[in-house]
Amino acid sequence: MKVTQIPFQKTGFFSKIMHHYLEKNENIKPFYNNFPDISGFHNQIEEKQKSFRLQSRFTLVDALNNQYSAVKTSEKTKENLDLLKLQNTFTITTGHQLNLFTGPLYFLYKIISTINLCEELSEKFPEQNFVPIYWMATEDHDFDEINYFNFDGKKVSWNRKDGGAVGRFSTDDLKDVFEVFSSHLGNSKNAKYLKNLFSEAYLKHSNLAEATRFIANNLFGEFGLVIIDGDDEKLKELFNPFVKQELENNISFTEVSKSILELEKNYKIQVNPREINLFYLGDNFRERIIYENNVYKVNNTDIVFTKAEILAEVDKKPKDFSPNVIMRPLYQEVILPNLCYIGGGGEMAYWFELKAYFEKVNIPFPILLLRNSVQVVSEKQAGKLKKLNISLEELFLNQYNLLSKKVIENSEIKTNFKEKIQFLKNQFADLKDVAKKTDISFVNAVNAQERKQIKGLENLEKRLLKAEKKRQKDLVDRIVELQNKILPNQSLEERQRNFSEYYLEYGESFIKVLKGALKPLQLEFTVVEL
Repeated sequence: MKVTQIPFQKTGFFSKIMHHYLEKNENIKPFYNNFPDISGFHNQIEEKQKSFRLQSRFTLVDALNNQYSAVKTSEKTKENLDLLKLQNTFTITTGHQLNLFTGPLYFLYKIISTINLCEELSEKFPEQNFVPIYWMATEDHDFDEINYFNFDGKKVSWNRKDGGAVGRFSTDDLKDVFEVFSSHLGNSKNAKYLKNLFSEAYLKHSNLAEATRFIANNLFGEFGLVIIDGDDEKLKELFNPFVKQELENNISFTEVSKSILELEKNYKIQVNPREINLFYLGDNFRERIIYENNVYKVNNTDIVFTKAEILAEVDKKPKDFSPNVIMRPLYQEVILPNLCYIGGGGEMAYWFELKAYFEKVNIPFPILLLRNSVQVVSEKQAGKLKKLNISLEELFLNQYNLLSKKVIENSEIKTNFKEKIQFLKNQFADLKDVAKKTDISFVNAVNAQERKQIKGLENLEKRLLKAEKKRQKDLVDRIVELQNKILPNQSLEERQRNFSEYYLEYGESFIKVLKGALKPLQLEFTVVEL
């Protein structure tokens, strides 16, 4: 195994806001608290320790023990559940949707980043304990985003009627999906493991939340991962004061809207708040709560509450109130002794909108850490890259730019159009000095001629490239085939492929290799050559 780190900025797959965050750009600094480095964690520990109540710990542990009551739990996870009762224990959290059979590869990278960061912090802060948390997005209702995974270029889909929180979905009709998936796997030792993992999860557990817990626990339980389901009455009771506050005062809408006004001066906005950022949750629906004509209505239903009635309902049925994307992060930070949230670039972008909201309700804003991203390159692929003289950084170039670069490097015609264009600009600079001494019409004529001649050179460069690509067709085809294989659909494979493709080939060593390779606080993209 060979591990290479590349700056996230050089891959071309990360947004301006993430570049600025990693670079500590002044424009993004007002929107986060402590930075993800050792100094930042030192400060975060002090902040969280002062604010997190001991009684909240006991409620959290009671709820988790209840959630794990029917789960075969590793000794390390049992130990971590007990440690959560102690005031010197903190969590590092990642969250993910309940994608069918984990969905894209980055499910693994999120969780391994979380586990590895806990281990690193345990070495740096030996007087504290750190527990890795996977927050299951059980209350999500975007079924179309989670009802499939890709395997070997094929889409394995679960077709069922949508409705309500996905964690409550019955798994009764997943047998057909299992049969389809099994037919692609073969009968190797690793194939048998994958078949068993799928069938044990989805055919022997009654709902999607339990099935997902089984898979995550099976893959990562040995490392002490604690899996939490927020769709829990005891945990939501802890959040009741913030739910009532939201219903009465629209605090999240006010504060997040202010942050967006500042953020959008420099960055694209990820999500927009609603006046009330809560859903009402039933067995087969999850609908927005809307305040209209002095009453609270549940969208697309006949359910209506007065103010007194809905506040009483919060106390009576806390599970029926579900935070949306704006309030879920607060719910997480209220019920967990959490220091850091680990997520992808899109997640980080909406967390940046929330700091002022957290400050308003007096909850410490967590450290935000961009999860590890990984590109796996096989030994055979690494050999081909070497033969084609393509570096790992060049691999991530836009395909047109990569082909242009390699065709020029391999061409017998050695001409540098950039130098010629710069020479032309220098010549016209002299003419412009002369033109300034005449009238405006001559100045305009000089500028027009400069644009025309530069455009002419650029067109000649494109025609030369086209001719060379045609002449070097074999090289072009080999590069296209290799890059498309490594980066399917010209995208990071972690967003396309499922872990089962690599597990089928490498078995459990695949997860061990990743665990050894990922360094969360290095803040760089990881290439693993297997």
